[in-house]
Amino acid sequence: MSGADQVFAQLGLRVLERGWLSSNNIVFSNGPRAPAAVVDTGYATHAEQTVALVRQALGTAPLGLIVNTHLHSDHCGGNAALQAAWPEAVTWVPVECWSAVSGWDDNRLTFASTDQRCDRFQVDEPLSPGDEPWLGDRPWQVHAAPGHDPTALMFFEPQGRVLISGDALWERRLAIIFPELVGEPGFEACLQTLDAIERLAPALVIPGHGAPFTDVAAALAASRMRVEAFQQDPGRHARHAVRALVMFHMLEIGQCERTALRSWLRSTPITGPSSFRVEPNSQNH
Repeated sequence: MSGADQVFAQLGLRVLERGWLSSNNIVFSNGPRAPAAVVDTGYATHAEQTVALVRQALGTAPLGLIVNTHLHSDHCGGNAALQAAWPEAVTWVPVECWSAVSGWDDNRLTFASTDQRCDRFQVDEPLSPGDEPWLGDRPWQVHAAPGHDPTALMFFEPQGRVLISGDALWERRLAIIFPELVGEPGFEACLQTLDAIERLAPALVIPGHGAPFTDVAAALAASRMRVEAFQQDPGRHARHAVRALVMFHMLEIGQCERTALRSWLRSTPITGPSSFRVEPNSQNH
């Protein structure tokens, strides 16, 4: 058993590392003060698989809690299916998303603007920075993680120094800074979140995508370099974002004609003319 596996066993958790389009799922066994739980639930097209994987991880135990680090479609797209499989499960979302989800406000949720799927789900409680919910066998600290998404949260277990970072920190890449695509500041908030992670000094990070990792200093340094490069050239960030969004779209639909892809780029709010322009002949398109 690896060092990470030993830590995860002590914490009563399993990391279900998923491929695109889904985020990782972090599954907690029921503990002394908490029911069995899952943090982040993947994309809607993988929802049936997510239910099967969570069921396999839990065995005969019922799922009692669904938690989302943030409400991008690849992190909450399995919520509805899990709620249908375990109707008694309680769902927590970041406090700043609470009213938007309760009323399913398309103008505040991101699913319509990115043309990505998410079946409507119910919410039970808001989760705020400073909360310390029990997950598995330990209490976890809730910290704000703005940048990639202004409402995002991350979870830190100080005894084992384990961080569930969502999309605030990946090992080798940087997530899109979505506020910057709609004319709102996000780069500085992203850097502040990286500073907050450095202060927490995690020994092990469970990212939203990719394998858990321990070289946190290298990941932080690389992320800072990327953010600072994007600050110097916001157009570079826009091209990075379009490439990622196109990749996500193509992985979902499989294939399409070039003209159809251009039409999708123009008609999708987050990539359309009202957000930023990507020239069809650009080498980055």
